[in-house]
Amino acid sequence: MNEKIIHNTDYKNHFWNALRGREHSAAVFGEGRDIQTGGYVLPAGSEDGYDRAIRKESLFRNIATVVRAYGGSERIFAKDYEDLAAWVPEGEAIPLANGMEDFTKHAVDSHKLAAFVKLDNDFVHDAAFDFEGYLTKRMAKCFARAEDSGFLTGDGKDQPTGLLHPEKGAEAGVTTSALTYDDVVKLYFSVKPEYRRNGVWLMNDETALTLRTLKDNNGNYLWDHSSDTILGKRVEISEYMPSAGNGKTPILFGDFRYYWIVLRSPVTVKRITELYVRYDQTGYLAIKFLDGKLIRREAVKALRIVA
Repeated sequence: MNEKIIHNTDYKNHFWNALRGREHSAAVFGEGRDIQTGGYVLPAGSEDGYDRAIRKESLFRNIATVVRAYGGSERIFAKDYEDLAAWVPEGEAIPLANGMEDFTKHAVDSHKLAAFVKLDNDFVHDAAFDFEGYLTKRMAKCFARAEDSGFLTGDGKDQPTGLLHPEKGAEAGVTTSALTYDDVVKLYFSVKPEYRRNGVWLMNDETALTLRTLKDNNGNYLWDHSSDTILGKRVEISEYMPSAGNGKTPILFGDFRYYWIVLRSPVTVKRITELYVRYDQTGYLAIKFLDGKLIRREAVKALRIVA
């Protein structure tokens, strides 16, 4: 694939004409073909619209760190290290060696994620219909749900390594037999101050409802109902977080910026007509490659339930 072609206005016009089954230049359109997927890369302007749409639909796109690492081998290394600053007496050596062991590498894979969207041909061929905007948003919504699920529950095999992974996800900050006011406070303080500064709570609706009712011995609510925060930190809700139960992790807290979403390729789209001709529909198969993993486990801590 020619990287320059996707920034070409002509390519964008022929790309969308081709997806609608309209007249287009096969030569120009073909420049955007991706050999690995058989699809065609989203034009640059459309990719920007897709990025905006997926940020609206995705929880993790807004709390994690997104890194683009297009091309290259199937496996790369993401590097993480502790920055060093120290007061140095005159004439003394600068303690650079103290930070040498803090430099670590994390293998990042390239996992395939596919989304499929069908449209009635009445819409596809309607000149007044915002085909580009609609299809882009539909793809973004499909991808966002799959991503958010994988970034929490993925096992690292053909999918990301999720935050709930027992060995490579968030470290256990609190282990308890039930959700209590004191245990939530303990989870907060199990996270180092440097990660609490930008800390976020993550849980599902059922857990949030339970936490809304918890009070201390003086009748004060744990949950600040005026700001929807706990101990001054905002709460995010995910349907993919488990409810409280034996062996479950119903709450995560910490700095989710240390979860890296590594984009390994742009989105490619392929038009599929043969399977749906009898229904007067057109299918669109979108594919991309990415990975996700927590590069600093101590940055996010988990509350785990045990019998």
